[in-house]
Amino acid sequence: MDFPPGFFDREDSSPDAEFYVPPRLVAHIDDGAIARVGALYAELEVRGDVLDLMSSWISHFNLPPAALTVLGMNVRELDANPHATTRVVHDLNVDPVMPFASASFDDAVCCVSIDYLTDPIAVMRDVARVVRPGGRFVVTFSNRMFPTKAIRGWLYATDAQRCEIVVEYFHRAGATVDGTRVTWERPTVLALPPEPGHGRDPLFAVWSRSVHSTT
Repeated sequence: MDFPPGFFDREDSSPDAEFYVPPRLVAHIDDGAIARVGALYAELEVRGDVLDLMSSWISHFNLPPAALTVLGMNVRELDANPHATTRVVHDLNVDPVMPFASASFDDAVCCVSIDYLTDPIAVMRDVARVVRPGGRFVVTFSNRMFPTKAIRGWLYATDAQRCEIVVEYFHRAGATVDGTRVTWERPTVLALPPEPGHGRDPLFAVWSRSVHSTT
């Protein structure tokens, strides 16, 4: 997949720090989709030391993991997250390198936010650095978003194309960490349509496991 010029541009290019000043203590997907995210995390046994990227006041776990670090843009939203054990305010569109030591987490997750990253491959490369060998990165999304802040390539893609976009991010996001090459194995893609009587929002998930090899 090629990313043409302008793919990562956004209608609103103003600093994200300004956009996220007002706390938004609302759910960005409906209850049915939230339940499916939690069920997926449970099925995958995402429950150790976990990093929740671009997080808010809700992290979508049915049961909180042993330790949950939430990284997001609004301190009031992060403070309101009942599952969080550590809270970090950090703008990934300003600096895709996160303030964590290498191999700090068992797994990482990102829910309904991947579409806002202007350099998602660099962010995924750093996720490869901060997860432990075999650690997974679970990306979930629906079809709702802040359209002025989503990248143009995502905004005009179909749901199936968005899954392909995230797969391509994984393919391109290898990193070398302290002499060790870290790549992502072939991603798994899952489409979960709304269940009758349980909301209207579809849910899509793409995840992969990190692979460490000596260079």
